[in-house]
Amino acid sequence: MSNSIQKQSVIHRLSRISNYTADTSVQYVKGVGPKRSLLLERLGIKTLEDILYYFPWRYEDRKNLKKIKDLTCGNLETIIGEVVSAAVITTPKKRMKIFELSIRDDTGVLKCRWFNQPYLEKYFTKGQKVILSGVVKGSRLSMGFGFGFEMENPDFERLENDDRFIHTGRIVPVYRATEGFTPKQLRTLMFNTINSHSGIIKDFMPGDILQKNNLLPLQNAVNEAHFPENFTDAVALNKGVSPAHRRLIFDEFFLLELGLALTKKKEVLEKGISFKCEGLLVNKFLKRLPFELTRSQKRVIEEIRHDMQMPLPMNRLLHGDVGCGKTVIALISMLTAVESGYQACLMAPTEVLAEQHFINVHKMIEALEVNVALITSSSKAIPLDEISGGGVQIVIGTHSLIQERVIFKNLGLAVIDEQHKFGVVQRASLRKKGFNPDIIVMTATPIPRTLAMTLYGDLDISVIDELPSGRKPIVTKVFFPAQKEHVYSLMNSELAKGRQIYIVYPLIEESEKLDLKCAEEGAEAFRKIFPAKKISLIHGRIKQEERENIMSSFKSGDIDMLVSTTVIEVGVDVPNASIMLIVHAERFGLAQLHQLRGRIGRGNHESYCLLMAYPPFSEDAKRRLKVMEATADGFKIAEEDLSIRGPGEFFGTRQSGMPDLKMANIIRDISILEASRREAFALADADPYLRNYPLLKERLQKKWMGKLELVKS
Repeated sequence: MSNSIQKQSVIHRLSRISNYTADTSVQYVKGVGPKRSLLLERLGIKTLEDILYYFPWRYEDRKNLKKIKDLTCGNLETIIGEVVSAAVITTPKKRMKIFELSIRDDTGVLKCRWFNQPYLEKYFTKGQKVILSGVVKGSRLSMGFGFGFEMENPDFERLENDDRFIHTGRIVPVYRATEGFTPKQLRTLMFNTINSHSGIIKDFMPGDILQKNNLLPLQNAVNEAHFPENFTDAVALNKGVSPAHRRLIFDEFFLLELGLALTKKKEVLEKGISFKCEGLLVNKFLKRLPFELTRSQKRVIEEIRHDMQMPLPMNRLLHGDVGCGKTVIALISMLTAVESGYQACLMAPTEVLAEQHFINVHKMIEALEVNVALITSSSKAIPLDEISGGGVQIVIGTHSLIQERVIFKNLGLAVIDEQHKFGVVQRASLRKKGFNPDIIVMTATPIPRTLAMTLYGDLDISVIDELPSGRKPIVTKVFFPAQKEHVYSLMNSELAKGRQIYIVYPLIEESEKLDLKCAEEGAEAFRKIFPAKKISLIHGRIKQEERENIMSSFKSGDIDMLVSTTVIEVGVDVPNASIMLIVHAERFGLAQLHQLRGRIGRGNHESYCLLMAYPPFSEDAKRRLKVMEATADGFKIAEEDLSIRGPGEFFGTRQSGMPDLKMANIIRDISILEASRREAFALADADPYLRNYPLLKERLQKKWMGKLELVKS
């Protein structure tokens, strides 16, 4: 081909590539098309940008070429050789077609086999040079150069006009594939796409941040993360600690933290409500409390009181261990708003928890002449007119609170319970129900510092770090089915003292798919074991009124044993309950087990959490049960839970409306998280509207998928 024709071809190719953008449908990428685009969609790949950011999940070191005589059985090895023979054989019995290839170098011969792939024969000719990577096996046959070796289904590449190895002879990326699209096919597509289109990537990171943190340019990082050329330590690559990984991890954390930082900055720039906080209504409430607030509770109340007096929107996270008294603090805060002439609301993630909050709050403030209403999807009569007219001062409910038909006259404070089950989107929706009302979000799940920093970076944090006085440690013990008589004996002993018992099952009724004990059968079984005792069953399918009656009877002592599913996980306070028996404890997560344990130990007598486990179960389940026996410290349990489940599952960012963390690992990458957080908050302070960073602003809005009004133009 002449130089002029080559030049025209290059210009044509570049002009074609220049028409591509990050949002170009993946089907228009060379090698994809309509059919393959549907396969890629299964992997979450819809656009050109998606495919560029679809990174390998691991790497294999195939760059160290070996001579055949130096191969080691059991190892993944890579060799170059010349084809000696290529033929398809058919097994006599099963008639299976096997493609056999023999190659040689100057030290020996290697035989390779591919099962049910006879079409491979056309790829090889005698004398052709190939490169192969696979796990080495020993052969019973001698190849004329001593002991022979074999490989089954190795990756291969023919050495033709160039030496650009994709599948062998290098650090090879391994991608998660899907049916109809093999890892090798996907790797080829990725290689061609990266070479042709990585130039569309725009580096949005400010230059001073790149320089200060010694970060690679974005295009270089993307190229290197897919097909490493300059950093070829496979062990380090698999640990995610290469320079390319560091840049991409920094980006994920930075965009997450910048979104949170700008949200927090926006609230500082906006006007809020300055509550009077005279304390007349609160003092009346405190005088009626049958217990003394802890020092930790008093400190947190002062933190909230200070925020409520400021003419800025409060945005505070209240978290602490199970039973530390968050609800009382929330109620005091709501009464502060009511005293100043505003309404308050409390949003809970489930109807059962909303009902429990309603019952407790109503009883605690019924003498204060404050009207309380409950709103859930099951509520028959919702006093919408009284809420919009201001006649109802405190509204408690589920996500039904953010429905359009629910209108407040002057919402001043919104409390969100179990924040991680809602997220930033619902929080923003609730805030729109008033004129920048104050927000308190609560969680009974102790949060590791790293997660608090990541998920709640836009919030000020209050921690209740002590339990009410008089609480005794809860004895926690794992039991197995063969030890059930010992469990029954302990239950009998506590019942004889007049104590009450919770029994929790993972299912309401028997499942055909899961071989698990269920609550309905369990209730019947325990009625036979303890015939003289009053035993009731409660679960989410029972109507609201009946649930309330059962819980009221249990709390008053009319029910001895309450058989339940996890509906009693949070929100129920029965000081006389001294045993929590959890059946199939191996099926529950650490956070759930800890929450359930928190339902007991609320009186001044010894309490027991009995974990009935049914082998066989996984190593993770064993670890969870050991942790429960070893500690009752919610924060230690949270750290262990994060370690066992990983950051992706502990709190899903997807459900909270935040950008996914695809490459970053909160545990492994804590130092990068801290550095990116510092840079993000500094930038938010310096330029809260990102006027000097249009590319960054565009990228941020795209990453947050328009779910937050992060920046104003």
